[in-house]
Amino acid sequence: MAHFHVIAGTGDKLDLPIIRSITVADLGDVLRRGAADFWERPSHYAMLAIIYPIIGIVLTVWMNGYHTWPLLYPLIGGFALIGPFAALGLYEISRRRELGLDTSWRHAFGVLKSPAIGAIIAVAAMLLVVFTLWLTAAQALYESLFGAATPQTLGGLMAQIFTEPGGITLLLAGTLLGALFALFTLCTTVIAFPLLLDRDVGAFVAVETSFRAVLKNPLPLLAWGFVVGAGLMLGAALLFVGLAIIIPIFGHATWHLYRKLVEPASAIRGL
Repeated sequence: MAHFHVIAGTGDKLDLPIIRSITVADLGDVLRRGAADFWERPSHYAMLAIIYPIIGIVLTVWMNGYHTWPLLYPLIGGFALIGPFAALGLYEISRRRELGLDTSWRHAFGVLKSPAIGAIIAVAAMLLVVFTLWLTAAQALYESLFGAATPQTLGGLMAQIFTEPGGITLLLAGTLLGALFALFTLCTTVIAFPLLLDRDVGAFVAVETSFRAVLKNPLPLLAWGFVVGAGLMLGAALLFVGLAIIIPIFGHATWHLYRKLVEPASAIRGL
């Protein structure tokens, strides 16, 4: 039964949250609230997020040493795929701030004690599979156009893309392929992790609720995905250091997006 609990939650019946309708204008509000959460204790949150620029710099050095520059763009794009899980601690901080509880940075690790940790790990495993498939597909696309040999430097990669036959095809086809992976991630996890922190509904319901949220609010949530993707690209372009601010704000904002999209459990019980 423990396995069933991870998939379907704790109750005898599936707890299917009620989805609200939102507008594109609501995205501005959730971003403002996310920024407010971040600026309440920016030094603490920067400490939490500093791992991202460190990882980015390490990846750049790794690619420079092992000549895997064609994976630079897919790896940067991969932040958008694993971001929903990576921001778990930030959702928890926003949840605690909403309840008027202490928001010291150490509480970000409180998610490890969540009753829904099994379901959280299950959804995270799905994201890891998606991330791996994305890198594999990106590598296969590159090799189909240029073969197994790779450029020795970032400048060599840029020259290959903009001067050699197949370069623009790689850029356009890779962007489209990445967009499809990002769309899948958006549809399945846009609010899955905040929901699991708030209510132990199980992995299936968390993914299903995210999917229903996108179906009911396609334009606002597609716009949200675009904003997040563009923000991550901008943060990475700033030598990855910008991610130390952009990722926490998006993480906090996602909690507030969840609050706008999902009817509270208490309100449902009161019906």
